[in-house]
Amino acid sequence: MKVKRILRLIVGNEKQQAYTVPLLAILCSLIVSSILLLFMGRNPITAFQSILAGAGVLPRPNYAGGRGMFTDIMMTLSELTPMIFASLAVTVAFKGGLFNIGISGQMLFSGFIATVLIGYSELPSYIAMPLVIIIGTLCGAFIGALIGLLKAKFNINEVVSSIMLNYIIMYIISFFIQTRFIDPITRQSVEINSSARLVLQNVQVGPYRAVIPFFIILAIAAAFALRFFLNRTRAGFDLRAVGLNSRAARYLGIKPQLNIMVAMIISGALAGLAGVTHYLGFQGAMPTRELVGTGFDAIAVALLGNVSPIGSLFASVLITIISRGTTYMSSILDVQREIAQVITGFILLFSACGAFIKQVVNTSDVVTAEPEADDVPTEEGE
Repeated sequence: MKVKRILRLIVGNEKQQAYTVPLLAILCSLIVSSILLLFMGRNPITAFQSILAGAGVLPRPNYAGGRGMFTDIMMTLSELTPMIFASLAVTVAFKGGLFNIGISGQMLFSGFIATVLIGYSELPSYIAMPLVIIIGTLCGAFIGALIGLLKAKFNINEVVSSIMLNYIIMYIISFFIQTRFIDPITRQSVEINSSARLVLQNVQVGPYRAVIPFFIILAIAAAFALRFFLNRTRAGFDLRAVGLNSRAARYLGIKPQLNIMVAMIISGALAGLAGVTHYLGFQGAMPTRELVGTGFDAIAVALLGNVSPIGSLFASVLITIISRGTTYMSSILDVQREIAQVITGFILLFSACGAFIKQVVNTSDVVTAEPEADDVPTEEGE
């Protein structure tokens, strides 16, 4: 009980826990990461500074030609865009009481269809880019609707169906890439035409040549739009009510099956946007037999963001900065990149424990005392 009281003093009441628990998770991960770095004979302060420098938050000691803080920041924003969409996809599913673990598969499916239909076409940018967004959204929504239908009509657990679809999608798409669209040099798909890329490449900005990921604006707008939908609309209230207690929601006249479908369609659409902004934006090509880790990292990112749209937005920024900066940190400190990625892993691990911390802290300490033998009335009413 003493540990619980200490935790309550640290994280505060339930309203404050929306901010204190994620901050506690980040602090614990940094402490554990520092201990690991010290054990390896590395300076943790230097390590964290190099992470920020690698992501463009702090300046590096030197840059190659045409590069600088601006180019590093633009690359970080390019990687951040699909992470925001993916974490929002996880968030809206959680709000509906669902666990969409198939984000990576939905990203892959949307990216592949958009690549085949638009990515290899000769359409001009002002037509190709909107079509890529529309196709990505519809493809992701289609897979989400399929998972929602299996859950709503046949009570098939969405975790099982989404995991199975992940691998079905991966192997089918890998077959088509290897037989029709393979680049013999990179062993990935043939590079997507620049007119269909959701980033502006090699843009001259002063002395720098940078990638401009202008669809980051759409990702940020999606976070605020989702917040408005969940908190300010009747449909959003119905979705959250089903997520909290489907039986009580049904008693209030809310249709759980309909809202399961709505939650998964929105989640899939956001995952589709994550897919096209990753494969036709940040990546520029599609690998074979590989599911992008963004879809799985987004689960912990959403938990770190307290399963809220705006919280997921800020958590995505943090995780992307660390993910981008670990490559530079590994070169500066002369450690393997896998060791550098452990820091991200610690943050995701501790963030996943946030719900458990809240449950422990908010559980009542009151214990009902059982009646003693002398207090039990006898048959004579004594």
